[in-house]
Amino acid sequence: MISIIIPAHREGEKLTELLSWILKMPKGIAKEIIVALSPESSTQLLNDFRHRLQIVQCKQKGRAAQMNEGALVARGETLVFLHADVMPPNTFLEDIHQELVNGFDAGFFTYKFDSDSFWLKINASFTRRDGLFTGGGDQCLFIRKSVFEKLGRFDDQQLLMEDFELFKRMKRERVPYTIICKDLIVSPRKYKYNSYLRVNLSNLLLVILFNVGYPSVKLKSIHDRLIRSS
Repeated sequence: MISIIIPAHREGEKLTELLSWILKMPKGIAKEIIVALSPESSTQLLNDFRHRLQIVQCKQKGRAAQMNEGALVARGETLVFLHADVMPPNTFLEDIHQELVNGFDAGFFTYKFDSDSFWLKINASFTRRDGLFTGGGDQCLFIRKSVFEKLGRFDDQQLLMEDFELFKRMKRERVPYTIICKDLIVSPRKYKYNSYLRVNLSNLLLVILFNVGYPSVKLKSIHDRLIRSS
């Protein structure tokens, strides 16, 4: 079984759209869906899905903490961490299964933005190569549960870039991983509220500061000052 864990904090229609899409996927590989809600999030929007997924009202806010709480109740041998505003390809469960059969313990997907912007197409092209920006949350990490537990899960204290922090440990422990070149569809909403240049320069700054060991509290503070949220 594959456990799809979706951390959510007031995602609204994007979350219900994603759930509808996953539930319509062809049957074949067994799956369970776990929505890990932040403490203050309402479950009202999920009423129509309640009998087809598991809802975890998390004790702690933050993607790292919420994904860990979701993983604790997961019954699958493989965990998939999917953001609420990211749409997976129709075959993504089969793609994950095949790469596990091929001997990989973890992996990511490439993605493209839900936009015709030439510049966003350039951004998305970097997900096809293993490099500085590999391992971001929008790439939908999948990992064997046993390996995830051995790594010590996500760091609850990592307030930002928790995905990069786990990926750093994956590389240190030489976990075999791959990048599946089948695009997820990512919402461009961050770019709608901030300029392309502003987002890219902010991302580059944050990645550099993270890699030199800057504390996550300060990273979060810098992010919140530089990037306007929707």
